[in-house]
Amino acid sequence: MPKLAPAAILLTLALPLYSADVHVRVDPTVKTGIEGTTEFPTIQNALDHHPFATPNADGSAGRIIIEITPGTYHERIIVTQNHENITLIGLGKRPEDVVITNSLNAKQAGGTFLTSTVDIEASGFEADNITFENSAGNTGQAVAVTDRGDRSVFKHCRFLGHQDTLYADFGRQYYVDSYIEGGVDFIFGNASAVFEHDELHSNGPGYLTAQSRTAADQPTGFIFVSSQVTATLDPEAHKMIYLGRPWRPYSRVIFIHTELPAEISPEGWSKWRPDDPPPTAFYAESGSNGPGASPTTRVQWSHQLTATEAAQFLPTAFLAGADHWNPIAEAIKLP
Repeated sequence: MPKLAPAAILLTLALPLYSADVHVRVDPTVKTGIEGTTEFPTIQNALDHHPFATPNADGSAGRIIIEITPGTYHERIIVTQNHENITLIGLGKRPEDVVITNSLNAKQAGGTFLTSTVDIEASGFEADNITFENSAGNTGQAVAVTDRGDRSVFKHCRFLGHQDTLYADFGRQYYVDSYIEGGVDFIFGNASAVFEHDELHSNGPGYLTAQSRTAADQPTGFIFVSSQVTATLDPEAHKMIYLGRPWRPYSRVIFIHTELPAEISPEGWSKWRPDDPPPTAFYAESGSNGPGASPTTRVQWSHQLTATEAAQFLPTAFLAGADHWNPIAEAIKLP
């Protein structure tokens, strides 16, 4: 092998060393957790001390992939703003095999926004094959996941709670092939979020959504595409569930080709309070089906969209943004 000239050696040393995504492992049987290792006993320990990825050869940011062994993790975790491009992967056969759980309601914590089992503050977060739970039950506001990060993707995940299960609060978020359960306002916040091929399960009478857009020109809203709403209600109670109610004046929620159960109120949508004037919210459906689909009985201030009108709210259009983000392509990359 020929020897390199001194100039060539210097050039070689100056070239950036690109690495693959960083993989770390979480397993309760691990006895270490020292900064700089790649095996940790808790998820938060891994988030606090994982090695940072270097940029990819194309200049894009590297990704931290945290692989979690099956088990129930009784911990609260936070993904801070400086920990971008985190991926949590459950290594079980089903999302039920990896459960991140805590029990805390607003009264105990001193406010709804202090109850989250998982708090995501960084961009580029992804999760696959995991259950997120707040097990406080029907005891008031109790959040399983708070997401304030841009370009989030959740695939094959479960979100379990009762009131305020999922706080989708900021940025662009994509939920696919997932299950979300709650009873009152259990998907709430002001993110631009699309839920595709998901099951929304109501475990009590109440409201599926409480979206909080504050101005008509905000690009936010909750969009449900090719999904299914199910319910477990006492048939003798004669109580119903609603598609949503406006937490803020310009709340926006749209259901596209979604199956609705008989437990959906014929009116479909609700005011925040019964004596409120007709809201300025934008509530709409397009191609609803199932026994709860009843366009002729919906409140007068809701809308029925044509397929052409609804196209702008599909994930690749609604979530594209100035950077042309493709959430479907990102989700396909996940296992």
